Amino acid sequence: MEFSLNGEPVDVGVEPEETVARVLRERMGLTGTKVACGTGVCGTCTVLVDGSTAASCLLPAEAVADRKITTVEGLGGDHPVQRAFAAHDALQCGYCTPGFVVEAAAFTDRWRAANGMAEPSREQIAEALAGHLCRCGAYVGIYAAVAAACRGEHDEGTVTPARVEALSKITGAARYTADVVLEGQLEGVIVRSPHPHAKVGDIRYDGPLAELLPPDRVVRYAGQPVAAVAAPTRAEALAAAARVEVDYTVLPAVLSPDADTVVYPTEESRKRAPRASEGPLASARWDGNVRGPATMSWRDRTAVKRIDKARDGDGRTLVEATYTTAVQAHTCMEPHGCVARWEDGDLRLHLSTQAVTRVAAQAAERWKLRPEQVHIVAEHVGGGFGSKVNVTSDVVAAVELSRLHDAPVRVVLTRPEELVDGGTRPGVRIELALLADADGGLSAFTMDAHGDSGVSIGSNAAWHSRFFYGNAPRRIRDYDHITNRAPGIPFRGPGLPPMLWALEQTVDEVALRRGEDPIALRRRWDGNTKRHALYDRASALPVWRGRTDPGGGRHRRGVGVAAANYMYFLDPGTKVELTVEEGVVVARIATQDIGTGSRSVIAEVVRSELGLRPGRVRVELGRSDHAYGPSAASSCSTPSIAPAAQNAARRLRKALGTRSLDEAEGLRVVGGRPRDRRGYVTPFALDHFAIGRGFSGAVVVTEVEVDTLLGRVRPTRVWSGVAAGHIYAPRPARNQCEGGVVQGIGYALFEQRQEDPATGTVLTTNMEDYRIPGIADTPEIDVYFHTEGWDHVPGRGVGLGEICTMAVAASIGNAVRHATGWRPHDLPIRPDLLLEGIGT
Repeated sequence: MEFSLNGEPVDVGVEPEETVARVLRERMGLTGTKVACGTGVCGTCTVLVDGSTAASCLLPAEAVADRKITTVEGLGGDHPVQRAFAAHDALQCGYCTPGFVVEAAAFTDRWRAANGMAEPSREQIAEALAGHLCRCGAYVGIYAAVAAACRGEHDEGTVTPARVEALSKITGAARYTADVVLEGQLEGVIVRSPHPHAKVGDIRYDGPLAELLPPDRVVRYAGQPVAAVAAPTRAEALAAAARVEVDYTVLPAVLSPDADTVVYPTEESRKRAPRASEGPLASARWDGNVRGPATMSWRDRTAVKRIDKARDGDGRTLVEATYTTAVQAHTCMEPHGCVARWEDGDLRLHLSTQAVTRVAAQAAERWKLRPEQVHIVAEHVGGGFGSKVNVTSDVVAAVELSRLHDAPVRVVLTRPEELVDGGTRPGVRIELALLADADGGLSAFTMDAHGDSGVSIGSNAAWHSRFFYGNAPRRIRDYDHITNRAPGIPFRGPGLPPMLWALEQTVDEVALRRGEDPIALRRRWDGNTKRHALYDRASALPVWRGRTDPGGGRHRRGVGVAAANYMYFLDPGTKVELTVEEGVVVARIATQDIGTGSRSVIAEVVRSELGLRPGRVRVELGRSDHAYGPSAASSCSTPSIAPAAQNAARRLRKALGTRSLDEAEGLRVVGGRPRDRRGYVTPFALDHFAIGRGFSGAVVVTEVEVDTLLGRVRPTRVWSGVAAGHIYAPRPARNQCEGGVVQGIGYALFEQRQEDPATGTVLTTNMEDYRIPGIADTPEIDVYFHTEGWDHVPGRGVGLGEICTMAVAASIGNAVRHATGWRPHDLPIRPDLLLEGIGT
């Protein structure tokens, strides 16, 4: 078949079922065209066909015969939109960026031809990009980039990218695990259980097969990996998987905790249960399918007595309510994927991971290798949000198949697999009672959190409430309700968004009953001086000062506030290596950049410390063979890598003396992270983490418009104040906080995993049925950084990736209450629930 590709004629043979995306990626090596959803919903696969955009994951290859195809590579890297995306930081992980760039370039060209340099409205930009999704939520930068390109601001001149890897991402050159093709590589496919609970007997197959079962050979949720097979092409691998025969003895499915059947009947099976949270597992007793309570109480008996006494009185300052949150899927744009190969006894992995060193250590332990025998490469990673910190089924399948076939094997999950088995934030039911005394002080509260984590344990939503609003007596209890559903795992600030959904709405209700300003009440209860600065700033905002009675009418506006705090985590073992190579300082560290800006942080620290131009510093990361680096988890990356980079730069400057870089070829130093001046609270038994002293903080003020006829909630403005100290790379940090707001909006309004009630089978297995926010759902977002209060920390800054998203949903709930007089208790705030609540 002949067609034009980026201006050059090509002739390639295609199979009848092949798509344009597969031909471009597998035949032509143009991996800038990504495949994320496979159903034409997300836009990552967008190309131009005769100048018009098309979803190449759905377009049959035969349909483009004798036509002109332009991919992101064909834009040349100098299109005004590409320059604008780099300048305005219109990206994070970058996996969706090529599709956005192609669509935005086509829109900009059309707009400029019809309108000159007039600026399109937000609505016009949103309409043009409606077929594209960014899980990182980089929409604010995308709006700004497209508007600037349409105004002609980036037609010429020098562009300084906001992050160091921007050029590779906007041109499609950035290589992700799903893009890796090695000589002789096979494609692997995982065979999954159709049953929620069964004992697996014989497995029959006419070739090499890797079993993926636990030792007791019991599958505990529909979609659990059973085995894996490989073949030269994915089509052949799928056909091979269809030939695998599995003998199942079906067991009764536990879809409610009070079922007679026990999911984990033995002590050994309980020890192997997956974890829904980070850190050590709190001790708790088991009672059938309920584990708990795990407690973190303070004067719990006093708390219960005070609340019981208030119930016997008039109860004017006692607020009691039950809140629920739905299961939320991580659904990273780049799915889980691994390319594995064995080479002279060493294991080499290309891997989509947010924990290079942690997974390398796990792989060495699992396959009984020395640490130096495991080599991981994660050059670019398309998001993680907590779902990619361990050896997962894609890794096990690829490694075992590679050993069986003595060849490289690639295993990449499909979107349905990602939505079933790629990770979820547990759903939670929280029962909360909160009591204020006669003077308006916090007297006591009790919180019972019941986690819906499927087969996972370790729900910890209530646990975090111990660190909010002083030391008033409180009884805090967490329970796991184990069922035969897919496992919950940590998700960006695990436990805190559902806990704050309950706590911050209840605090608001106390303020309303007392007739007190909700910000003023929080400021009185909250002793943290850093958050005091945020409260003061929030209370002075025009949107807050202008709060009025929303009155009647179809469209009602409301303004809500919520606050959050988060522990300060770090990895004290972090090291950065600096080497002078051809007049350039090369920084190397075994960490990863999942879109959070780690490359830019290191580059900026080294450049500033040594007084260099940006082009004189290069950052290489994503390889386990480099100096030890942290996982991208618990907001520990920046407070670990930045001080280590600064220390290394100071050592290099001292070693250079009076020499220039050109005179110091090969000079090498290693700098570790200095110890905090006030020490650490305690070692944290996960991946070398430590808990530092102090809490980061956030205050979020959200304005919403509620359509009382259709039941829709639309956030219009969000102010996000973040207290995390020094900001090393301002634009990527702001971008991350804006994305945190967008993810919080998704949690509040859209995201909900749906299951078959009879089998627990996940029904929301595509990105139409599982809805995440698009660009049109993005309000105006104003991020404010409070940078004081962290002088005891090397570099004076801590992480902000978690804190920026935690309180968003609660602020929306409080805004809906202000707009309608009805308080939502269940997430997401669906239109049917809202209409029922307001009585229409």
